Amino acid sequence: MAERKYGEQAPATETTIAGADWYGRKLFREKFQGVLFVDLDLTELENFGAVFNECMFRRARFNASVHDEAAFVNCTFTSCNFFDSRFTACKFVGSMFNGCQFDHMNVIEGDWGFVGLPGADLRRASFSGTRLREADLTGARCQGSSICDVDLSGAWLHSVDFSGCDLRGTDLGAIKPDSANLKGAIITIDQTIVIAEVLGLDVRLE
Repeated sequence: MAERKYGEQAPATETTIAGADWYGRKLFREKFQGVLFVDLDLTELENFGAVFNECMFRRARFNASVHDEAAFVNCTFTSCNFFDSRFTACKFVGSMFNGCQFDHMNVIEGDWGFVGLPGADLRRASFSGTRLREADLTGARCQGSSICDVDLSGAWLHSVDFSGCDLRGTDLGAIKPDSANLKGAIITIDQTIVIAEVLGLDVRLE
């Protein structure tokens, strides 16, 4: 199991909800604190503004669920499935993902700062306009995905695979080209200058 940055421990939970069926349920600004969710089915759930603080999700199914302005703060997700889910303007600060599936997950804006996604398979996920400051993407597989206009400042990007990834508009200042795979990645002219400067080159207009 992947560890949190700096070896921090996951918050302790206080109550457990096991095997709950939330299929098609609508959540509106509900709040959950320190809950362990086991085998929770959130398929086609509609979530507006619900807050999950320091919760744990084990084998939860987020398939085809829609989340708007919701918060999953300092949560832990283990062996969860996010197939075809959408998160718009959501907050995931400090959350950790272990062994999860992200096929066709769509993240639009929101704050995912300090999240842990080491080794995550994000090849069929997309992030747009999202804040991923100081996120742990060590060894993440992002080949062919779309990570556009994303703030990756301070992110951990050792051994990340961005080959063929659409990175246009994304902050690439934290990338070390000698420890990341950027072959075939799609970037803009301005971003090539940033990478050149990271390599220590003296970039001049003339």
